[in-house]
Amino acid sequence: MEDKSKIVVFIDDEEQPVAAFTSPVNFELDTLKLVDGKHTLKIVSKDPTGKEGVRLIPFEVRNGPAIDVEGIRENAVVDGVLPIMINAYGKGDQKMFLIEGSETPKSIPSWVWILIIGFAGWALYYLFTYLSLKP
Repeated sequence: MEDKSKIVVFIDDEEQPVAAFTSPVNFELDTLKLVDGKHTLKIVSKDPTGKEGVRLIPFEVRNGPAIDVEGIRENAVVDGVLPIMINAYGKGDQKMFLIEGSETPKSIPSWVWILIIGFAGWALYYLFTYLSLKP
């Protein structure tokens, strides 16, 4: 009888394991073979006495192009005409970063406009007060 635990790794509800090892182990999970979306890593371990342990680890794969949407949020209640901006960009590979298209332009937040208008109002008040004090 062997004195090390056996480890079998499954993805989602697949019947065939992704890998089978003797404990301890380091391995690389290639997510490029998985479709984007939610998955579950299922690790089944059997010790030398035959007892089994199971651990489920949910994870999400996002290898495809990133999609950014401005103008609507998830589960939003909307009406009328919505201006929506959509940007999709790939990440390139691990050795090269793609700069073009990797940033999504954003509209200026309303608090910035309020800050600019407030500062402009204060500047005009200060200017008129300064000019009215001159003889």
